[in-house]
Order: sequence, then structure tokens, then C-alpha cells
Amino acid sequence: MQRKILLGIVLIAIIVLLFKYCDFKKEDESAGISYNTNLIQQQIVNVGKLVVTEGHFAEVITYKNQQKYLMNMLSFEKKALLVVNADVTVAYDLHQMKYDIDEANKTITILNIPKEEIKISPDIQFYDVEQSKLNPFTGEDYNKINKQVRANLAKKIEKSSLKKNAQNRLISELSKMLILTNSMGWKLQYENKVIENETDLRQNIKL
Repeated sequence: MQRKILLGIVLIAIIVLLFKYCDFKKEDESAGISYNTNLIQQQIVNVGKLVVTEGHFAEVITYKNQQKYLMNMLSFEKKALLVVNADVTVAYDLHQMKYDIDEANKTITILNIPKEEIKISPDIQFYDVEQSKLNPFTGEDYNKINKQVRANLAKKIEKSSLKKNAQNRLISELSKMLILTNSMGWKLQYENKVIENETDLRQNIKL
């Protein structure tokens, strides 16, 4: 009789210990998921910054304008030689990047990557200015010149390596997220495609 009672007590103790072990394991797994999620969120915060690539461009432009009077019998020309030096920045504000964290499936989905912001800051110097009282330089001329300068610089930027260099820096920052997710057994995806390496980043993230 005593043996049966003792055996029953031992069985009850074992069952209680098993329940406690299971609860501890669940808490431990939950804590692990929470810890991993916090690490990933912190890494995204670290990546979420302003990525800026700078460049410098220079050009020389001749500006001309002619005013005609008396059925084009008289004309008054104004012209100037413009020397332009411009600082240009191409930036990606990753603070604006949108993403989703799926803890259950251990997946980070990049929802949106902000478009690049191009800032052109030209310094325009005028030389060999020629004008007359009937056709002087006005504010409208300066607006036209500024517009022309920016249009010319925009074309130069497109032909240069500046935007490509900026994109390379962006990919480098996003690679930090990829390295962390891979090391922790999570997945990184964009537009329903799993990103497994930097090559996937370059191929799938169209900028």
C-alpha cells in the first residue's frame, strides 16, 4: 500500500516537472523570438539613415538673346559667358523605407524603397557681359539661365557614374540587413522574391 502511494507521489512529481519543463521551454522559445526580432529591428534602425553620394560638375555656357525692332530692321543683342561650378548630391533617405516583420515565419519583407533625391547647387559666374539699354539682362534672363544650367547638369549626371555609385552605396546598406537575417535563420524578401545574396539585391531591387 505504501509502495503504491509512494509510486503515485513519484508519478505526480514527474508529471508536474514535465509540465514545468514544457512551460519553461515555451517561454524560452518566446524569449528567443522576441530577442531576435529586437535585434533585427535595431539593425533596420541602423540602416535607416540618409545615404548621400556627392559629385562636382563644371561647364562653360554662352548665353545669347536678341531683341528686334522696326520690323526686324534694328536688333540689340545681349550675351554673356557663364562659368558654372555645381555641387551635386544623390541621396536615399532610408528613414522612409517601409517594411514588415513576420515573426511567425521569420521573414522581413521590404515593402518600399524611397526614390533617390538629386540636389543640384550651381554657382554661376558671369564673364564678358554685353548688353544695351534697350536689351538689358533682367530677372527673366537669370531664370532662363538657371533653368538651362540645371537641365544641362541633369544630362551630365545621367551620363556620369554618380547615380550608379549612389545605388552601390544603397545596396551596401541593405546588405547589412541581409547578412543579419541570414545569420539568424530569417528570410529577407522584396516583391514576393526571397533575397539570398547581394546579387539578388541588385537584380530584384529596381531603382
